[in-house]
Amino acid sequence: MKKLFAVTLGILTAFGGFVDIGDLVANALVGARFGMSLAWVVIVGVVGICLFAEMSGRIAAVSGRPVFDLVRERLGPRAGLANLGASFFVNVLTLAAEIGGAALALELATGINYLLWVPGVALVAWLVMWRVRFETMERVFGLAGLALVAFAVALWQLGPDWGELGAQLVHPPPDEGVPTYWYYAIALLGGAMTPYEVFFFSSGGVEERWTRRDLVTERANVFVGFPLGGFLSLAIAACAATVFFPVQAQVNTLGQMLLPAGLGLGQVGLAAVIFGVFAATFGATLETALSSGYTISQYFGWQWGKLVRPRDAARFHAVVLAVMIVATALILTTIDPIKVTEYSLVFAAAALPLTYLPVLMISNDPDYMGDRVNGRFSNALGTAYMVLLVVVAVAAIPLMIATKAGQ
Repeated sequence: MKKLFAVTLGILTAFGGFVDIGDLVANALVGARFGMSLAWVVIVGVVGICLFAEMSGRIAAVSGRPVFDLVRERLGPRAGLANLGASFFVNVLTLAAEIGGAALALELATGINYLLWVPGVALVAWLVMWRVRFETMERVFGLAGLALVAFAVALWQLGPDWGELGAQLVHPPPDEGVPTYWYYAIALLGGAMTPYEVFFFSSGGVEERWTRRDLVTERANVFVGFPLGGFLSLAIAACAATVFFPVQAQVNTLGQMLLPAGLGLGQVGLAAVIFGVFAATFGATLETALSSGYTISQYFGWQWGKLVRPRDAARFHAVVLAVMIVATALILTTIDPIKVTEYSLVFAAAALPLTYLPVLMISNDPDYMGDRVNGRFSNALGTAYMVLLVVVAVAAIPLMIATKAGQ
């Protein structure tokens, strides 16, 4: 019974913690502008994150070491440094977007300008990372993020024309250009496969002392929790497609993105969604900041982790504090957090091959994995995804320039 409870709790945590500011913004923007014609990208992204998260979690459980701890050892210092630089840049940009998203949720709840909330969000997040146990931190905010299920309930209450939503799956809007369509497809993929998720998942497995006996729990979290999170992403897109797409309304603010929940469920439903957005973005703030500390510390061989006393992992905590300060300063420049989110998604997509190649390589290395190396199916699917991610990485920045970031 205790094992079943742990598995169930892990699934619910993965489910509630899947949607962050990137998923919310990308799916709402795409649903409003393209209807459901890009829903296939969410499915591709969920399969991809399941594949690579399972590999990274298995690496942690079998080797007892997180992914980035092995990157430098397996690939060498130069290749490892390239991976570190790309992932760290994306992490900081994503962290700024998550802090801004949490502050925007508080603005919606209180009417107080989000810029006044930004320092408080950053400070509380740092205190949580400093003092709260890893397992407690992860589960509290993951479970609180389940409030976003209100989007699925709101979709049902809105009573959409299901036939029309189905028709949109295969009929992109004729007035949208092909480059813009593919630009948003890349942004949506970046939202589903954000690099910090893999590094946090792997390092979290070490924090929770996973072993081979925990592979069932690890796989249940991945193959049940993440697809359910993908379902939430599709519900957000479908809400936007139901309310905004028929009237070609532009969605530019977080309040507009949450409006369908209010229309479907009233004030109580809207309050639940705002709470869910805050919980999800605050939880993602913690994960992204910790991921930055994990990657830097693991590459340089420093002591790291929340299970280690802060004074024994001083450099790890210093990195976490430094990235929090930088990300907070970026949002306090008054740059639009929604725009930061959009850019972070595209840069995340561009960095995907550097992020996932080491995972694929290490999960095939018997020196680290023993008899738990990838099977033929995992390797075939992993190779196919690597080819896809290389194509995405090559196209991401040129499409961003050509379309003026989707305009």
